[in-house]
Amino acid sequence: MLSAGAAWATRLLNVAGADPVKRALKVAVAELHIEAGWAAFYTELAYQRTLYHYAQALDLADEAGDVYLKAIILRYAGMATAEQGHPNEGLKMLQCAQVAAWDIPRGEERAVVVGETGRAAVEATGLANGATVISLLGDHNTAGTWLAKSRELWTPTRADPYGDLDRPAAELEIQRGRLDHAEALAAASVRRWERGSPISQTLSGAVLATVHVRAGESDGLRMAHNTITTVSKISSARTRKRLDPLVSALTARRGSDYQELARMARQVATTRV
Repeated sequence: MLSAGAAWATRLLNVAGADPVKRALKVAVAELHIEAGWAAFYTELAYQRTLYHYAQALDLADEAGDVYLKAIILRYAGMATAEQGHPNEGLKMLQCAQVAAWDIPRGEERAVVVGETGRAAVEATGLANGATVISLLGDHNTAGTWLAKSRELWTPTRADPYGDLDRPAAELEIQRGRLDHAEALAAASVRRWERGSPISQTLSGAVLATVHVRAGESDGLRMAHNTITTVSKISSARTRKRLDPLVSALTARRGSDYQELARMARQVATTRV
């Protein structure tokens, strides 16, 4: 539906009109392509279709001279590329997104269909995403530096739909083996989403459950089971894929209960609905 809407709106670009009208239309169509690309990756992990929409959006944003959109598009494309298994290429896109964000006027506060409000938010979330990719490449110290800088730039409120800097920090601490730090950050992330996005709360709950399983906490099995059950009801291939760290944590523990949950989590993570 979103892809069809973006294609239909693209045809409107051939209609004659004044320059401000044409520019506004290009921005609007670019936003539709951003949402279509995000939906393709979120629901199906359809990487090629995702990149097609982001490429279309980037061309339109460039024609419209909209650096705000360019920064957001490059960041989403970078994360999709990294999650597809190409972290080096994804990091390059994220670095280009940061350069684009520097040209956003400091006083500009706006929101797009999918994206943050304001230059500081765009820069900070870009750094947090970059830290996630850098940690995948094994450079945990640099990832920590990027996350610290993101917090210096921006303090999100609970009203910010994309403003969770605690979850990526918790994931980094898990990779570092600093489970006490990871637990505090993951718990803060869960609290942040108590009255917000159920999907985001579930993702944060998965990180917290991973910490408790890895630490051998008595409630780890219960938390893992609840998380797996919740994710099994979500029609999002990307959300299901995010169970992989929990699968690894369960698999590493001895005991039939852990192994049964690992099997269950692995099945949910790989099932496409």
